[in-house]
Amino acid sequence: MDVSVLQPALTTTNAKWAFTTRRVAHEDVARIDTDVRSAGAGDLVLAQITKIGQHKSIQLAQGRVSQTYPGDLVVAACGDRYAPDQFEGVAELDPEGSDLVAAGGLIGRMRHAHAAMAAPTRVKPLGLLVDHAGAIINVGSYALPMRPAPRGLTVLGVIGSSMNAGKTTAAASLAHGLSRAGLPVAAIKATGTGAFGDFNAFLDAGVAHVADFTDAGMASTYRQPVQRLERGFDALLAHVAERGARVVVVELADGIFQEETARLLKGSRIRDAFNGLLFAAPDALGAVGGVAILRQWGLAPFAVSGMVSCSPLGISEAKAMIGVPVVSRDQLRDPQCATDLVRGLLPKPAEQRAVPSGWARAA
Repeated sequence: MDVSVLQPALTTTNAKWAFTTRRVAHEDVARIDTDVRSAGAGDLVLAQITKIGQHKSIQLAQGRVSQTYPGDLVVAACGDRYAPDQFEGVAELDPEGSDLVAAGGLIGRMRHAHAAMAAPTRVKPLGLLVDHAGAIINVGSYALPMRPAPRGLTVLGVIGSSMNAGKTTAAASLAHGLSRAGLPVAAIKATGTGAFGDFNAFLDAGVAHVADFTDAGMASTYRQPVQRLERGFDALLAHVAERGARVVVVELADGIFQEETARLLKGSRIRDAFNGLLFAAPDALGAVGGVAILRQWGLAPFAVSGMVSCSPLGISEAKAMIGVPVVSRDQLRDPQCATDLVRGLLPKPAEQRAVPSGWARAA
């Protein structure tokens, strides 16, 4: 159903604030600038739903889903999105109409879509949010302090062959198992598209400390420079370390061929921070091919999990070719199995002391 755009008062009072805006202080909004063409990634936009498409709901900053209706006002971030199973979108606003490219709250221009997707939900950008100093409000202004990563952490990366390979389930399961073993664990989503699904999965797993790239001031990490991703990653590590975490499970979004993920894995401070890698794959071929690529890049996962681990035959096929354990989510959730997998990577008892804030990771 398409509707004629109403002419609401330009106010955010009755708007639905999306997950990507969760750190923004509502009282900082002083006015709305109706010139939206200059919007950049992370800028907050007040928009009105004009036509319901693929996304029939929006994830709210409060952590729940809200069904959307034509005429609804939403506050979301202008942003880029990379999702091979859904949309690729770029951070561009057209005052005549733009696209809701992610339910977590990204508005931009849809550039490519998976064949199974309906047309994106359409919105009319009404204006950019402006603060009391006259600056456009950007999620980056509400980021955690940018600080160097501390020493003394065990950082376990979780990566995968593709979207929907089972990365988040594997990451949450590993974090759960290590937490049950009595280790002070944090879970971080370091890259991706702002949404609460993965964030909530870590919370549901009983992980004491959870953070993601939106805490580092990015509504999406697609098309962000590697240096920006590294600074955000360091800040997230410092944040969870200050709260007592000593083992950090870190998920990187999408597959290893995604542009930012590939750059990070081939050479970055994030790659250097990983003490070990867990690889998620949808099937045996994905496991074999993914592990082979990682080995070409000088990386060796300590185990494979993901959707392939749901199939006994898939496990058998993969294990015969890759020479590393293939473990299910139930095994990862078992404290004995989880600690056995990473035992050689964990800090020695003497190293599990408090990590002073501001310490830089050794070169």
